[in-house]
Amino acid sequence: MKLEIGNFYVKDVKFGGNTEFSDGVLTINKEEALAFIKSDEHITNVDIEIAKPGDNTRIVPVKEAVEARIRPDGKAVFPGVTGELRSAGEGRIHALKGCSILGVGMHWGSFGDGLIDMSGEGAKYSYYSQLINICLVIDTDEEFERYEQQKKNHAIRWACHKFAEYIGKTVKHLEADDTEIFDLDGITKRDEKISKLPSVVLVMQPQSQMEELGYNDFLYGWDMNHYLPSFMNPNEILDGAIIGGSFMPCSSKWSTYDMQNFPIIKELYNEHGNSINFLGVIMSNLNVSLEQKERAAIFVANMAKSLGADGAIVTEEGYGNPDADYVRCICALEEVGVKVVGISNECTGRDGKSQPLVVMDERTDALVSTGNVSELIKLPAMEKVIGELDSLARDGLSGGWAGDEILGSSVKEDGSIIMENNAMFCGDQIAGWSVKTMKEF
Repeated sequence: MKLEIGNFYVKDVKFGGNTEFSDGVLTINKEEALAFIKSDEHITNVDIEIAKPGDNTRIVPVKEAVEARIRPDGKAVFPGVTGELRSAGEGRIHALKGCSILGVGMHWGSFGDGLIDMSGEGAKYSYYSQLINICLVIDTDEEFERYEQQKKNHAIRWACHKFAEYIGKTVKHLEADDTEIFDLDGITKRDEKISKLPSVVLVMQPQSQMEELGYNDFLYGWDMNHYLPSFMNPNEILDGAIIGGSFMPCSSKWSTYDMQNFPIIKELYNEHGNSINFLGVIMSNLNVSLEQKERAAIFVANMAKSLGADGAIVTEEGYGNPDADYVRCICALEEVGVKVVGISNECTGRDGKSQPLVVMDERTDALVSTGNVSELIKLPAMEKVIGELDSLARDGLSGGWAGDEILGSSVKEDGSIIMENNAMFCGDQIAGWSVKTMKEF
């Protein structure tokens, strides 16, 4: 499969008369854009705000991030979601780099929502502080979930995916600044030099635990709770085959933007033909019962062995219950002779002294940590809030709370906050671009 991504680098985003891209500047006709978003009858109110790196701005509750893209061939950017099903992973995409489409709640946070600070101490906790964020601040008529801790956020999330295509049309017929090419020959069709290199497979474990449909990650428009592990070309992930869900403590989450740019995949591509033979992706899942977890681990291990993998990277979206899937998958691979490096965050408690993973095994001897979800973070007030600051304290948003007998509310009267790292939007970046490191004292 050969995938070409033509990149257009966005230097600035502003509102203006026409929605267009020229000389690095993305201009949006706000009235027309709002009308496009409001075409969903479930969206009752919407505004668009632009947040730039360095702004004294806090964004919360953030529900989704998507990179604006379009396919010149007219096919859906997200097959099965924004248009008809198609095979992903081949052809050409045009992508606007350096900016993202953010789905933000006008009211009411959710367990899977998070916070982004565009400057100051909080900016270092989220990759998205480095991007120009086009914030779709939305309220909906989804009353069945308004006061619930878990929300599907369907209207808001789908608005982001559709708006990503809407903005992507500005570069549909333009010449890209540069082009990335992702091309993998069939495993049995590779030349002798590549075939002699150590063979490596990436095992991804997206969120699929919610048995009520609509909360999980979607693959080709299909709720991944239905899913069993299978082999995929990595280009499919980069080409919109998978979108992020709403069920996951937020620092652990993979947004759709993360999937579109999955840094681990790109790094494996960089090493392909040099130090490794990158076989592809075993797309696994996260389960509820131990039997389901064991079954998935068996699928993954047998697939990797049959592919001839010498090594594997295993990465999970989440922590807690998913740790059982993560560790069992690593152990099953080791049992069939595949050497594994695992990548995940950890939950070691606010004092950092608790067991990092729910399940531990001596065979998990090569683990990369992207941070402690329970780390306490104190941040000063910001001049501007996009969304609703009280959502951090009122509605079960992971990492925030209404009241603590010692710490009080997460949101203080002066607008400053105290929260756990859990609430940083995609903050642990298990997808591979975390800025965190481990130190010994």
